[in-house]
Amino acid sequence: MDLTQGLLLITSVHLLAAASPGPDFVLVSQQTLSNGRRAGQLSSAGIALGLSVHILYSSLGLAAVIANSSSALWGIKLLGGGYLVYLGITGLRARASTNIQGQLEPTQANSSLKILGMGFLCNALNPKAPIYFVSLFTIVLSQDTPAQHLLIYGLWMMVLQLAWFSFLTLLLSKPQVTSKFHRMGHWIDRVTGGAMLILGLKVLATRTQ
Repeated sequence: MDLTQGLLLITSVHLLAAASPGPDFVLVSQQTLSNGRRAGQLSSAGIALGLSVHILYSSLGLAAVIANSSSALWGIKLLGGGYLVYLGITGLRARASTNIQGQLEPTQANSSLKILGMGFLCNALNPKAPIYFVSLFTIVLSQDTPAQHLLIYGLWMMVLQLAWFSFLTLLLSKPQVTSKFHRMGHWIDRVTGGAMLILGLKVLATRTQ
């Protein structure tokens, strides 16, 4: 498969995968609605950076090993599911803010790296990623695929991921949308936290094949 065909295939498949509801979608939505566009963009960037972890081991041929090793996959499930449970509990414990402006202003510089890291870990620890990437990469890659094609495929997938979640952030940060959720921030945290918790528990409860 040549580079153009590979890019077209990756674009169609990966956009569908990114747009489907999941931990990344929930995290970006929660951050944007609760903390604004900047937080949504930071978490989107973190998610795109987290993708590099999967691209790295996939391009090195490790995805096939992980996908066929029950112990390795179980370890990833424990990490990913545990982190989702942590995010869920954090969201469920959210409380109403009495002074939103004053609360966000002094912690903005310190929280940027934290939000970026949350996005990175949310994607990097996604337990479904090894099987997804080995399935996708086995379609577009072969033994004679040039190394630069691997780099292009990987970077393009990161661009697609960032573009989709940036679009989602812009959509959710519209003033008419934000105003409706401005007084409901802690409830948004609790609802999305509950979704995260359910996703995490579902991951931990699913048996590896």
